[in-house]
Amino acid sequence: MSESIITAVTTTLNGLIDPFTNEKMTASRALKSVQADDQKVVVTLRKGYPVQSVAAELSSQVHEALKALPFDNLNLEVVIEQDIIAHSVQQGVKPVDGVKNIIAIASGKGGVGKSTVSANLALALAGAGASVAVLDADIYGPSQPRMLGASGKPDSLDNKMLLPLQNHGIKIMSIGFMVEEDTPMIWRGPMVTQALEQMLRGTLWNQDGQDVDYMIIDLPPGTGDIQLTLSQKVPVSGAVIVTTPQDIALLDARKAYKMFEKVEVPIFGVIENMSTHVCTSCGHEEAIFGADGAAKMAKDFGLQVLGEIPLEMSIRELADSGTPTVVNDPEGATALKYRNIALKIAGKLSVKKRDFSAKFPNIVVENT
Repeated sequence: MSESIITAVTTTLNGLIDPFTNEKMTASRALKSVQADDQKVVVTLRKGYPVQSVAAELSSQVHEALKALPFDNLNLEVVIEQDIIAHSVQQGVKPVDGVKNIIAIASGKGGVGKSTVSANLALALAGAGASVAVLDADIYGPSQPRMLGASGKPDSLDNKMLLPLQNHGIKIMSIGFMVEEDTPMIWRGPMVTQALEQMLRGTLWNQDGQDVDYMIIDLPPGTGDIQLTLSQKVPVSGAVIVTTPQDIALLDARKAYKMFEKVEVPIFGVIENMSTHVCTSCGHEEAIFGADGAAKMAKDFGLQVLGEIPLEMSIRELADSGTPTVVNDPEGATALKYRNIALKIAGKLSVKKRDFSAKFPNIVVENT
């Protein structure tokens, strides 16, 4: 009897679609085990993305599907675990110690809210149960210290490695911690790229003994020196493009897509920020920057629209105050949109190839 139950349960689970990966619920060896006897069935799923905030949702989906099986009076228990691993990156790029996966958040032009999106996505991943870090790569205009409510100068370990600052449960590094807020960075390209590499590889990201599951890199707008360094020297698991529905913003977003395509960094999808304006008085929504811009871009390039974020005064106010929407109102509608986008990104990453570079020993050939 138990064998027939296990077979039926496994077959049913193979037909379910994971809402965050768009793959089979059991893809990537996610079905850890099915245990059954005449009284109880225990299904254990191990997902490659953070599940703390969605375990109940996934469990409910499994319960609903298995209710249709012709087995009466069976007690069903669903266990959802997470196992976030390092995934493949560009060939020949050295991993960053203490960091499993790096996700670049990019835009073609400034003013589309990329930094606000980066901060909220990082906080959403942390809220879902992941270990998260943010690297502010916008050397000329660092904004993550203000948005994430972090201040002070980073300590150093033996005058060698910097220790990241922490707030809201995430680790943060930015050039903004090392200069006064109103001091301009009047640097040429080589100095900028050197600063990025030093912050990335000169920071002890796992100083607490815990590796970072996801590092969010908040890129400057455009396709310049920082982006080129990122593609050549930083092990990027994938990128996300932020745009508004406006035609001008979409023109530059397309350039950002083409840049990542040329350097063979996969694109997880497009986020349409400021999708609609929400009136603070009556709640009316209006597409003041146009409609369906990200959808058109996604269709042209075969991408997915990961989500649409409205233009709300509260998003700006909360980011300016250092307590972004996701931590200030975690159960609010906008925070849930950020959470769903973050989990879609993590879900897409979870079905990528595993990174085995750390598993292989160094091979040295000597003449004897």
